[in-house]
Amino acid sequence: MSFDLTSEQRSFRDVMHRFVDERVTPHAARYDREQIFPQDSYDACVEMELPSLGVPEAYGGAGADMVTQAIMAEELARGCASTSVTILISKLGMLPVINFASEEIKHEYLPRIATGEIQASYCLSEADAGSDVASMRCRAERDGDDYILNGSKYWITNAGVSETYTVFAKTNTAGGSRGISCFLVEKGPGVEFPKHEDKLGLRASPTGEVVFNDVRVPASHRIGKEGDGFKIAMHTLDRSRPTIGAQAVGIAQGAIDFAGQYMKGRHAFGKPISELQGLRFMLADMAIHTEAARALVYRACATIDQGDPEHTLSYLGASAKSFASDTAMSVTTDAVQLLGGYGFTKDFPVERFMRDAKITQIYEGTNQVQRVVVAKHLLK
Repeated sequence: MSFDLTSEQRSFRDVMHRFVDERVTPHAARYDREQIFPQDSYDACVEMELPSLGVPEAYGGAGADMVTQAIMAEELARGCASTSVTILISKLGMLPVINFASEEIKHEYLPRIATGEIQASYCLSEADAGSDVASMRCRAERDGDDYILNGSKYWITNAGVSETYTVFAKTNTAGGSRGISCFLVEKGPGVEFPKHEDKLGLRASPTGEVVFNDVRVPASHRIGKEGDGFKIAMHTLDRSRPTIGAQAVGIAQGAIDFAGQYMKGRHAFGKPISELQGLRFMLADMAIHTEAARALVYRACATIDQGDPEHTLSYLGASAKSFASDTAMSVTTDAVQLLGGYGFTKDFPVERFMRDAKITQIYEGTNQVQRVVVAKHLLK
């Protein structure tokens, strides 16, 4: 296995780097401060056709490999983690469609996702059912050719912004995890957004509660078979977690880049602080851990591209996501330290990087749950 990027991937990385510096980074602080959806940055991403990367060519997308998608996620997060989420969330919401839905559903929704016309959200977590997915209470009861959906979902990215919601609900309460099914639900009557969270980080990415009150969903919008929801959810998260690792790598890299530049311009004891060995070693350790995280993320993404031939994706994805996010938290904390008092102010971006890094240790499976997955693989 080669860990070198192809010439096309390197060229794409260079283009993304310039794009983020010119079209995304300049807006990041304002959107974070105002807690509003990063519309200018999202529109720029649509101009670059970035939403199409994760959509297969047969449905109007670019069909990019996962390593290329990881490069995109990393570069966007280097400038604005909230903007990276606006692109990644539609891919997460559509992965069940890509892998399990009918051709009719695929042709109806995927081309519109690819163009950026619509966005998608992924509705799995509930107020009392995060890591313990099987304890969800959201219900979908069959009524002729439809299902009647009732319940609420918590911590939903793009709540109220997205036009479609991939919803997991109980169709058989006695079946435990085997009683969960998956549905594609359009925003409309009965779909409500009563609460948005005031968050520590990712403040420009709306996160909220989605409530379903007697929402009628056509049976044709069920994804997969009844009772396949848990399997679909886990299959999806295995293929999404590595890009959360890529997002974490991007946040860490952004912090390293800024701290390094700051060190060269800041003087103490008659010389730039970049010449102080203790601080140089801090920056070096930050870069070493980030490079290791990047390699692990690429390894997991390459495994997806290869079709998981050795059935190690759950293990590698959990490892990549947890290591990269722990690295991002450590690196951004050190970046704040390198800037001293200035790092603690909103005049500089490292405090935003630190706040944004924290959620990567939590969403799409807490790092404690990822260690359960890793240990299960080692001890099977």
